Amino acid sequence: MGRFFAKLFGSDRVDLWRRFERLQESTSGTMSTFYKVRDTQTGDVAGLKLIDRRKQDPVEARYKGLGKPSEGEIGLAISSANTVRTLEFGVSTGDEPFILTEFLEGRVLHTLIAAGKPFAPPRRIELVRQAATAVNVVHAAGFVHRDICPRNFMVTPDKRLVLFDFGLTVPDRPAFLQPGNRVGTPNYMAPEVVRRKQADKRLDVFSFGVTAYEICTLHSPWPRGTSAQAALAHDSPPVDIRSHWPEIPPELADAIMACLAAAPTKRPLTMDVFLRAVAGVQA
Repeated sequence: MGRFFAKLFGSDRVDLWRRFERLQESTSGTMSTFYKVRDTQTGDVAGLKLIDRRKQDPVEARYKGLGKPSEGEIGLAISSANTVRTLEFGVSTGDEPFILTEFLEGRVLHTLIAAGKPFAPPRRIELVRQAATAVNVVHAAGFVHRDICPRNFMVTPDKRLVLFDFGLTVPDRPAFLQPGNRVGTPNYMAPEVVRRKQADKRLDVFSFGVTAYEICTLHSPWPRGTSAQAALAHDSPPVDIRSHWPEIPPELADAIMACLAAAPTKRPLTMDVFLRAVAGVQA
């Protein structure tokens, strides 16, 4: 019963290192630390994310009074083969918020792209479709991810592409996407976010477009950078994807390039529109 309430409300305090055995050294993120663990009660292997309150609280304070769900609640609301499965969330006996997820075996998409070995054309198309499906699932659940990029996708041994990390995800409502909240990864950041303008879920469409472009070409549509200053280039036209992949199916090229439009009104309205546009594409 305690685990049930922890899952639903995050209210039970859990002695994490009594319940879990660490199987892998931690990986530190922007606001959290991640472990591969085994549940000593069930023997199940899972991923354990510990959130640093000192880093999380200033971000969450932006939404005070708006009833924003926690990352764990958001994860439980999002479910598909292309999104990480959240199993439970709660607070540890050390007052650390935690999220328990399935442990994803495989390689991060960013690592595969950075290795410089092109995917075969049929695989490029399949990865783009799976990435689009993952973003579409997030939107259908009523959320905006806000950090779609290759670092947040895992390629599993069974060839699934799985989106993870809902740390920046918010409900798809204007109050949560007001000007001034410049969050995300600079090379994938939509112009309206960089310019601190009102945004909506089409900011994810833009970030997906950059990710899809990289899957198909191993190149970025604009020069890369490590700060929001580099993202200011996203107001200018991107390099046409055909210059890197001349044989790309025209429907796929047009759909990806449309996602990269500086003006949100010129991008596909939804990821479902994108998926329909590429439904018949073959290598």
